[in-house]
Amino acid sequence: MKRLLTHTVICLYLGALLTGFLSHTLKFGHVAHPAMYFVVWDMFCGWAAYATRTEVIAEGESGNYYEIAPAPWGEFKPFGPLGRRQYDGFNLYVPGMIRNTLRQTTHEPISRVYVFDRVWPKKFNLPDHLWNHMFDEPRDVHEYYHLRAICDADGRLIEAYADWIRTQNLLSVADNPRLRKHARSGQPFFNMIGRPRTVTDSEPGPLVGPPLGD
Repeated sequence: MKRLLTHTVICLYLGALLTGFLSHTLKFGHVAHPAMYFVVWDMFCGWAAYATRTEVIAEGESGNYYEIAPAPWGEFKPFGPLGRRQYDGFNLYVPGMIRNTLRQTTHEPISRVYVFDRVWPKKFNLPDHLWNHMFDEPRDVHEYYHLRAICDADGRLIEAYADWIRTQNLLSVADNPRLRKHARSGQPFFNMIGRPRTVTDSEPGPLVGPPLGD
């Protein structure tokens, strides 16, 4: 009986492992149910080496700046010490927070509202005893502020930008001469001069473009 139970557990474990491997490889059913998280190989899916916080700053017509998130009365913290705006990675609900704060506070006329990402390496989140054990350097936190969006006083989007990590990836590609050369050589050609000749044309059509080599 004990051997049968042991073999059953081993078969179930290997079966779940094989199911997750095939589902992840074939991209079939890997997001069909929350339980798939336990068998699909995505242990570090979406993990980043940088911590991010969302900061919302309003600019008044006088040139003064005001922090409007969190609101003066505080904010809802659903899962710990962080406010709910920190769980909105795509800033979908920030416009509503802007409208809510400005509508229920007394202030000068607001011209612009700026949404920033405040970013720093996650290694600085280590407690002191772990930091001293792992690093032979002082804890000198370097924070980066990256503009994500500009809104008006009603929370309507005026300008939007990629997040900090994606921007760094784009800058690293743009700083690589080999990748820039491949991008230029792979750029498709679009006919902006005339139309190509068809079998129904009685007259020769205009040139599609300058001859190669000119």
